Amino acid sequence: GASPRELLLEASRRNNISLLTDLLATLHTPEQIASLLNTATDGVGAYALHLAAYNGSYDVLDTLLDQEGVEVDPLDRLEGDTPLHKAVRYINGLGKNEWDGASALVELLLDAGADPREFMILVILDAGARPGDLVDSQITVVTKLLHKAEFASMAVGDAVDVGRGEGKGEGSASDSE
Repeated sequence: GASPRELLLEASRRNNISLLTDLLATLHTPEQIASLLNTATDGVGAYALHLAAYNGSYDVLDTLLDQEGVEVDPLDRLEGDTPLHKAVRYINGLGKNEWDGASALVELLLDAGADPREFMILVILDAGARPGDLVDSQITVVTKLLHKAEFASMAVGDAVDVGRGEGKGEGSASDSE
């Protein structure tokens, strides 16, 4: 049979919520679940969150983000993207009539504490881009979400989120580094 890593990545690519919930039921503690979610990558270094965001797998993304200790801003190895970058790339590839519905992916990630100010790492160009820099300017619903989140992040500061146990919350990989 397939390994837990393979099952997780397949569920994330295909928005297969039943496969994901069956897999999570086999893991006995939140620590085991967080460990799998925060370490399992595909051949090019994308985590389950990246795959779910890039493939528009809303239900799986929602469930993954509900897991205690999941890191919401991991960087993939290929492009240095966060899951928020991947969600923007997914939406950029959609038709105009799909933008509003797909913006829910961005909302999920922002609500879970994804940092809209996080720069992807462009090794070749020695530069970076935030998710808001990648979004097609015609997709105003996503542009507004990202600008609002960026402003809120700058105005409030990350310390408030950590202190209240929201956002990147206790137990995430970002707090332990």
